[in-house]
Amino acid sequence: MKKNQSVYRSAIFFIVTFIATFLVTTAIAQPLGGFGGAPANLPTEPTVSALPDISRNTGSGPAFDSSAGQWPGYDMAHYEYVINEYVISGTADGETYKTRLVIRQPADDSRFSGLVVTEPMHPAGYAHAFQNNSVYLMAAGHINVEVTTEGIDPIAAFNTARYGDHHVGNNQVSEILAQAGALIKSDQSPIAELNLRKMILWGKSASSRLLVNYLPSHKIYKTADMQNIYDGFMPTANGTSIEPVNVPIIQLPTQHEFKNIATAKQDSDEPGSQFRVYEFVGLGHLMARNNPRLTPGECIHPITTYPSEAYMSVALHHLLEWVDKGISPPRADRVLIDRNTDNDGSLMVLDEHGNPTGGIRNPYIDVPVAKYTAQNVLTATAKPGSEIMCRLSVWETSFSKEKLTDLYGSKDNYVRLVEQNLDKQEAMGWSLPVFHDLIMGDARAVNF
Repeated sequence: MKKNQSVYRSAIFFIVTFIATFLVTTAIAQPLGGFGGAPANLPTEPTVSALPDISRNTGSGPAFDSSAGQWPGYDMAHYEYVINEYVISGTADGETYKTRLVIRQPADDSRFSGLVVTEPMHPAGYAHAFQNNSVYLMAAGHINVEVTTEGIDPIAAFNTARYGDHHVGNNQVSEILAQAGALIKSDQSPIAELNLRKMILWGKSASSRLLVNYLPSHKIYKTADMQNIYDGFMPTANGTSIEPVNVPIIQLPTQHEFKNIATAKQDSDEPGSQFRVYEFVGLGHLMARNNPRLTPGECIHPITTYPSEAYMSVALHHLLEWVDKGISPPRADRVLIDRNTDNDGSLMVLDEHGNPTGGIRNPYIDVPVAKYTAQNVLTATAKPGSEIMCRLSVWETSFSKEKLTDLYGSKDNYVRLVEQNLDKQEAMGWSLPVFHDLIMGDARAVNF
């Protein structure tokens, strides 16, 4: 029986990874249209969104876990968060649908911040908004809402008894996101008793594609009092040109996107075009640290320990401050591009350590102990389905002890320089205090 279960889980992993490979590649190369497109019959005038029916998911067997990979010691139990799974159903694009909605929230309602981060589940079955921001989200008391649109097949294969009758059509995705968001803001919401002030929609890679494809619907579908359903948008691991809407957007391309030149769209504070692009040096397309899908030994080069979560959360924090308090976020330099691979093998301008120049800085780049390179390479003996995990991750080349000594003299001096840089980044708004001790822990772990 255990052998059959192992084979079954391996088959599910292969299916999910195959889907992820196709969808992520599509998202990077051509994120608009295709899967998750806008409904064909999108109304021409603003209209109140329909609300789906909602009920607790009481199906048999285990619930699908889309949020594995939380920071060790800082998980949902540590922050006293609970997860509740619901079924929503209704009609979108003229056809019925039934799907999954997950809410992660403080067990103590009084800890709720009033802010909600909603996401379309990544089609491969992952709640990336929660995974990539969990420490910040839970420390701040924010709620995470996850809506399954694409990706139902691998979930149904995981537990047919619980999810086998769920179904979503391609052209229903945007309208479902509107209906789910309108539901969360309505008096029929599972969190209706709480004081929800603002809600944003977050996406990463293939789920960023779903977010971008939703933007035309944002202009049409409204709450019952004809207000915006989502108060801001944050597409990440995405480098495409995004048309403005009437709420703030922060776009976050990673080193996988900006190494080949990401969007040239400029920052703006103009009403109807509130926009920022944040390029964090060293940040990879795939969260490599604390990622159970990325197994050491599958990739040729060492998997990076760069804390993606610390810098994804900086951008999310600025977006939430923007939509909630009207605080205009700082503008940032872009990574410098020389469009010349002959000098250093990169279209970017690299420093003497091989890391990009410009962009948003941090101690890992300004007080470096490694070179960060996108993208990794698969080993010849890796298991099937691992290729995309390696290709979308950053790898690091650690400096020798001799180079560390030449650069910093001693470990104590290095740790002092890191904390100085970290304090500076926090003061500038490019690092969050909640990550201070975690980042300093990395510095103290460097072996001289």
